[in-house]
Amino acid sequence: MQQPFIHLHVHTQYSVLDGQASVSALVDKAIADGQPALAITDHGNMFGIKEFFNYAKKVNSKTKDAIAKAEAALSKAREEGADVETIGSLQAEVGRNKARLLKPIFGCEMYVAQKSLHEHVDKRDTGRHLIVLAKNEQGYHNLVKIVSQAWTEGFYSHPRTDKEAIAAHREGLIVCSACLGGEIPKLIMSGDIEEAERQVLWWKEIFGDDYYIEIQRHQTDKPGANRETYEIQEPVNVELIRIARKHGIKIIATNDVHFVNEADAEAHDRLICVSTGRFLTDENRMRYTKQEWMKTRAEMYDIFADIPEALSNTLEIMDKVGEYTIDHKPILPNFPLPDGFTDNDDYLRYLTYEGAKRRWGTPSPEQCERIDFELDTIKNMGFPGYFLIVQDFIQAGRDRGVSIGPGRGSAAGSAVAYCLGITQIDPIKYDLLFERFLNPDRISLPDIDIDFDDDGRSDVLKYVTEKYGAEKVAHIITYGTMAAKMAIKDVARIEQLPLAESNRLTKLIPRHMPEVNGKELKPTLKNCYEHVQEFKTELTGPNELVKETLKYAKELEGNVRGTGVHACGVIIGRDDITDWVPVSTATDKDGSKLLVTQYEGSVIEETGLIKMDFLGLKTLSIIKEAIANIKLTRGVDVDIDNIPIDDKPTYQLYCEGRTTGTFQFESPGMQKYLRELQPSVFEDLIAMNALYRPGPMSYIPDFIARKHGKAPIIYDIPIMEQYLKDTYGVTVYQEQVMLLSRLLANFTRGESDTLRKAMGKKLIDKMMALKEKFLKGGQANNHDPEVLEKIWSDWEKFASYAFNKSHATCYSWVAFQTAYLKANYPAEYMAAVLSRNLNDITKLTNFMDECKAMHISVKGPDVNESFSAFGVNKDGDIRFGLAGVKGIGQNVVNAIISARNEGGPFQNIYDFVERVDRSNINRRNIEGLALAGAFDSLPDIKREDFFEANIKGETFAEQLSRYAQSYQNAKGSMENSLFGDFDSDLNTAGRPPLKPATLWPDIEKLERERDLVGMYLSGHPLDPYYVELRYGCTHTIKDFVDEGPLDENRPVVLGGMVIDYQVKQSRRGGSFGVLKIEDYTGTQEFTLFGQDFIDYGKYGINGTPVLIRGHYGRRFANSDVRFQITSISLLAKQRGKLIDGLTISVDADQANQNFHSILRDFISRPLPADFVTEDGDGRCPLYIRLRDTQLGRSLKLASGVKLAVDRNLIVTLEEMEMDFEVSRS
Repeated sequence: MQQPFIHLHVHTQYSVLDGQASVSALVDKAIADGQPALAITDHGNMFGIKEFFNYAKKVNSKTKDAIAKAEAALSKAREEGADVETIGSLQAEVGRNKARLLKPIFGCEMYVAQKSLHEHVDKRDTGRHLIVLAKNEQGYHNLVKIVSQAWTEGFYSHPRTDKEAIAAHREGLIVCSACLGGEIPKLIMSGDIEEAERQVLWWKEIFGDDYYIEIQRHQTDKPGANRETYEIQEPVNVELIRIARKHGIKIIATNDVHFVNEADAEAHDRLICVSTGRFLTDENRMRYTKQEWMKTRAEMYDIFADIPEALSNTLEIMDKVGEYTIDHKPILPNFPLPDGFTDNDDYLRYLTYEGAKRRWGTPSPEQCERIDFELDTIKNMGFPGYFLIVQDFIQAGRDRGVSIGPGRGSAAGSAVAYCLGITQIDPIKYDLLFERFLNPDRISLPDIDIDFDDDGRSDVLKYVTEKYGAEKVAHIITYGTMAAKMAIKDVARIEQLPLAESNRLTKLIPRHMPEVNGKELKPTLKNCYEHVQEFKTELTGPNELVKETLKYAKELEGNVRGTGVHACGVIIGRDDITDWVPVSTATDKDGSKLLVTQYEGSVIEETGLIKMDFLGLKTLSIIKEAIANIKLTRGVDVDIDNIPIDDKPTYQLYCEGRTTGTFQFESPGMQKYLRELQPSVFEDLIAMNALYRPGPMSYIPDFIARKHGKAPIIYDIPIMEQYLKDTYGVTVYQEQVMLLSRLLANFTRGESDTLRKAMGKKLIDKMMALKEKFLKGGQANNHDPEVLEKIWSDWEKFASYAFNKSHATCYSWVAFQTAYLKANYPAEYMAAVLSRNLNDITKLTNFMDECKAMHISVKGPDVNESFSAFGVNKDGDIRFGLAGVKGIGQNVVNAIISARNEGGPFQNIYDFVERVDRSNINRRNIEGLALAGAFDSLPDIKREDFFEANIKGETFAEQLSRYAQSYQNAKGSMENSLFGDFDSDLNTAGRPPLKPATLWPDIEKLERERDLVGMYLSGHPLDPYYVELRYGCTHTIKDFVDEGPLDENRPVVLGGMVIDYQVKQSRRGGSFGVLKIEDYTGTQEFTLFGQDFIDYGKYGINGTPVLIRGHYGRRFANSDVRFQITSISLLAKQRGKLIDGLTISVDADQANQNFHSILRDFISRPLPADFVTEDGDGRCPLYIRLRDTQLGRSLKLASGVKLAVDRNLIVTLEEMEMDFEVSRS
């Protein structure tokens, strides 16, 4: 029997790591079962409510369309006098569709504190469960208030409310007594029946007929299920029913839904293990009854057949719930106007024209017309307050020294924004369009994204919070889900699958998924299982535990695993945020509490709240730091917003492709195109920024050819030159299409933006209508119809690739600023780049290599020259920052720099410990600075000396620390004495004597240095083999990794140092090795199987320099191409065998006495000690190539001598800019 019933106690996956049901699956099943409504009641939150509202609205919208269609057909049938059968059929169709409409009921299973939500003392008072449902809009807003307060004020293990808060916000709410975790069931279980009745009467007094007693029956025979729950439920239910009937309270039946279908119980069981951190085999772990699926009406009737009113009463609750929306039109914050202004429109106009005078002097008629058009559009759309708020906090940021970007996205097309200082790019000068930002033909929220330097972003947010009130500003929540790899790892852990197996399975997920119908699949486990052969093999293999892990990983994939905070999204409200949406809390990086909306960024604006993106851009931090470096070292104030746009050194840098470390233009491919393009104007850079992306990249060669006159610049219609001239006749930007549609076919501003959007999103119907208008308008302007057809066809091809010029212009300007700094202040700029990439060792290494290419030395930390971050010394060298030394806190750094500023450079180690504040001098700090090389420039002391012990066993660092304390204590006492005299000679007599220590091997010294600063600075263990690695190998490790599989059997030679070696067990029980080596560019692991493991495992000693030879091939005929090792040898034994000569090329007229003198110096260099090996001295022949530039011929001559070709020689040749070549054997 299909008893009327709806589910009112339902947990979705937003009951994080407790519920396993997706919102859409729950709604779909409810509709399929004929349930006319559904409530969602997640634990302590409303995370899923907006998704629930949206999905129900979407599904109901389709159903309403079907109803309207059926009713129209029914009406027509009646008008036409159709037969009874036809009319009856149509009536039935209308009825069936109406039955598919679903009413969403918004609720929450609250945790109710036993005492006050503000008491955080009793750890047992984590809250008793209570189902709270909103029956109307007022109820929804009250529910939002209760849930939000539970997070912001009541959080104690869980977000808790209390009875006082619920009573204060009771209007529009329905409450139900909940499961065994509820207050009334708990009192019954404890035997306190009288108190249970008293509390029931309290709830009835507050809520009247909107208070319901809830019963559940979870009888189970499922293996591994919790059978105790039902044994407790039964006697509790008897008492609940008795109390309900005694006091005239209605009863409802619920099922405490946590997953959708009965078959999901096992996956949910594993989810609970993940949540609680227990193994599946743990007998004492938390277990559910496995009955918590979303049961059908028939299944619920079978369970509650003896009390059918408990089912039908759920529909009474449904009938009490009205239909309402939780969405709202935009709710703009109130901007406080200054004295003399009473209207946002007037104040915005005043500020705009004041800004126009600062930007342009007296605005021209064209500029005034543009401003007025924009102001009118902004006013008509109701957004003046939005612009006032944005300009206010941007100005506040600038006043606080925050570096703010020139704009980003389409907002840069607004002249009003430019005049207000929101953006820094003149939109009229660069043909940037306002309607690309705000289309006058349709109202849409403005979207101004702002870039701030990483450090300053928080300062601006603090200003906004203080100005508008903490309760009116919130961050935006994000939901972290179980992605494919995480799902495998989570399930593998609780299934106790060995970690090695878990890692192996995750590595089967390919970096690039197979393509289906020309489109790469998403990396979901479903797609992997269906399209990746390795997974198919595992799923049909003999390992049952692996198959079980993969099965349940797939079922749990996509489940919400946790929450986070949106990186840049911020809400600024007119009212308290909790007047409109629920909030929760999150912890900021500094430990402070953040207010966070419970609805995510993609839907939050639908509720009426205004989202603004406060983005942190590292490049702005680099620019800011570079400017500070320039001021510090050169005393020059750089006004970065007003640098010359025609700066020659900057364009020279672009023409040479020397853009490593700059913004947007630093990739090797871009560098290649820049060298070909030879950019000469800013517009070239904008175009390259727009073109260098998948799709339009194919247009770059033609663009370059046109610039250099190698390809003709042709305009389909001559007047198109007006907007295509800057891009040499190539349509690069969306704005060009918009402007040309107006020019050629009289499109309005709004229509041109509609065209841009339709083409970009391939809205076929809209495009066809606009095409007709374009052709008609173009012909009205006397343009050839065939040419117009061609133009339209070209636009259709390119429209999906065309880029937003506003964004390209803004970011090209930021890029130009970085290039300007690198070209004109190279050391100061690169110091800033290094500082801001300190935690990324790969990038840091690349940028240090760039410094070497720029002939800028990067030196280790030094107490006499280093600042907190990377800085530049008086010689133009970059010094590693003291704050980058592990264990050296900012207070210590400040104390060192302060003492240096006050008394000048430290003369020796004693001077250092005597002058730096004693609270920052201890053994650990001294040792850390010593190992990092920060004392290397001080006389008569080396790193090893700090660790040499005296006869008492005290190291020199310990003695210095104790001496610093006694010296400074004595100095302080004497200066504060009656006479105030301090005899420094008397006190320095206590200086501990220095005992010279034995030198450490270079490798030990360098390893200790790397431990402290994260990298090798004063040298590298591979330096003795620099030439072999650079010239004797076919690849660096980075190139080897980047290139991937090469042609089969093509020889590969790699060199590096062993940094790790592990012996592992294979699935078949055998052993194999994993050898990890590192060179100057990166690291790579090599797996040693079979004979390779036997032959080469002996090289797996950390710090061993090795040479690896191999090639790509297949182990088996049908296996993948993999790298196969043919030999491993000691790099030391390859000295002199990998290169067979050094050739120096020189023009014949320069082969003079000076050149001969240089050669003689090279030849007479002493042979480095590490060049002598048991196989010889490791030197190679020197050749001279004489060139005759007039004849264009050259002659290679053997010199008859051999040289020790090492790093020092290579560096010398490079510094002398000599033309040379090292040939590989």
